[in-house]
Amino acid sequence: MKLAFLTISLLLVAQGAMAQTAPLKVQASLSNFKDSMIVVTRQGNGEKKDTVVARNGMFTFNLPLTQVQDVLLATPATLRMQERNYLSFLGVPGEEAHITGNERVYTITGSKYYREFHEADSVMDAARKPMMDFSERLSDRLKADSTARDAVLKMYQDSMPALEKQYTDKLVEFVKQHPDYECSAEVVRYLQGDPDTMEKAAALLSDRVKNGRMKQVFEEPIAQAKAKKEADEKAEKLQAKGVTAPAFTLNDMNGKPLSLASFRGKYVLLDFWGSWCIWCIKGFPQMKEYYNKYKGKFEVLGIDCSDTQAKWKEAVKKYQLPWKHVFCPRESNLLSQYGIQGFPTKILVGPDGKIVKTIVGEDPAFYTLLDETFGKKK
Repeated sequence: MKLAFLTISLLLVAQGAMAQTAPLKVQASLSNFKDSMIVVTRQGNGEKKDTVVARNGMFTFNLPLTQVQDVLLATPATLRMQERNYLSFLGVPGEEAHITGNERVYTITGSKYYREFHEADSVMDAARKPMMDFSERLSDRLKADSTARDAVLKMYQDSMPALEKQYTDKLVEFVKQHPDYECSAEVVRYLQGDPDTMEKAAALLSDRVKNGRMKQVFEEPIAQAKAKKEADEKAEKLQAKGVTAPAFTLNDMNGKPLSLASFRGKYVLLDFWGSWCIWCIKGFPQMKEYYNKYKGKFEVLGIDCSDTQAKWKEAVKKYQLPWKHVFCPRESNLLSQYGIQGFPTKILVGPDGKIVKTIVGEDPAFYTLLDETFGKKK
């Protein structure tokens, strides 16, 4: 059973050498898709959307693909942002895909490529299951006891790396045992994260697969993983403990300049966020709770990013954020200076202007940091 991608954006996978003009034939029986679906593929630099109507509960259509690429199947209401029923799979010209299930868990078989992928998918599902079961147990514990977040975080940090390694080892072993399967190139991109592991797996592919139509299926994700690793390493250096926080001056809510230097001698939390960031918004209630809990012991400076001034000001007012705020214009180089990779990013700067710690995402570790830093201060 294949887990649907939890993203609605499409990754174009360009074909390697000779273009395939034969269509991809699709038969899909999806319980949650009712009577119609939208099929989204890439056309040049844009997207092509086609509507397909079910007959006797079955969607049957041909896609004139000239290259290997991801295909998105979604309900019309999903594209209108009214529901979340969609799935994505790798479309291969000249093949035939038979898809059954629903938008979250589905099986894909059919012609040679998809039969072999079904074999790979079964291995990936079995390899993924221990991680999913472990995550579910942690989630259940947290639901039963919200105060157990620190213990749950420690369990995750202690056990998940070993489970992830088991997963990657099994995927690499599949590629090793099936170097001439074209779908093994697709398995490589399921190893996303560590470019070294991805390259190790890609090196096991046969020359036919390495240099054939699936070439960019693994080459592009490897290049992306390398770029991300380099960016992460750069961010780690820029955000490391003891590094002097780069100076900046931005305009506040009243259009007046406010500098980081004005906080010298105090602890200041730099909160990089945006009105569009769901996790930023979800974290505000607890942020406000801790702001009041340790009031006077530290300041908070919200730095709004990738936004319009109108939406920024509206969000500050709507969520009643009591700390100071500045607006970071798109042309600013502040994000690169701080190596910001995701939102929210919270950077605690000490009275000496040096970074104490950086927390990325809405992470319970942030509140532990505040308790450890300010809980015992008089």
